[in-house]
Amino acid sequence: MSNNLRQALLFLPIAALLIALGYWNIRPESFGEAQIGDSPEASIDFFVVNPHTRQFKADGSLNYRVEADKLEHVKATDITLMSQPDLLLYRKDEQPWHVQSQLGEVAPGGKQVELIDAVSVQRTDLQGRQTLLTTSRMTVFPDQEYAETKQAVKIEAANGVTTANGMKAYLNEGRMLLLSNVRGQHELR
Repeated sequence: MSNNLRQALLFLPIAALLIALGYWNIRPESFGEAQIGDSPEASIDFFVVNPHTRQFKADGSLNYRVEADKLEHVKATDITLMSQPDLLLYRKDEQPWHVQSQLGEVAPGGKQVELIDAVSVQRTDLQGRQTLLTTSRMTVFPDQEYAETKQAVKIEAANGVTTANGMKAYLNEGRMLLLSNVRGQHELR
């Protein structure tokens, strides 16, 4: 027997084994299934890891600063997904509002921002008193300086705690409207 024939006979069982393994790992029924994430609706056309953005007002003062762990843009819907968004929103001469959540979705053109899971809004006033608002979901309309939620809201301030179901916040006016089941526990000084 020639050397080439011996090598072919040696490799033939190995090749047959590899072909058999490949056949059993490929299921014919999987050919008809759509792969999750491969649909045009879910395709990401770009992403950014650890983005930092600052926007300034016309007078040169800082308007806001945004950071996130990751930012992904969905091509078909023009929605931008953020993980761990962290926003500092500056107003006049006041301390900035600090807004955080687990996830965020920014609508096309930035007209609407949906904050999702563990939403917190912190603010310290000029006297050093802290206010903390927490909820599970909040929709923000940046151009209108307006935010709302239909979810349960908890507001912790220096003089007490207020809870409610639903809220409308007019940020430029510094006014909040609590919608239903409002309960408060306040300390008089």
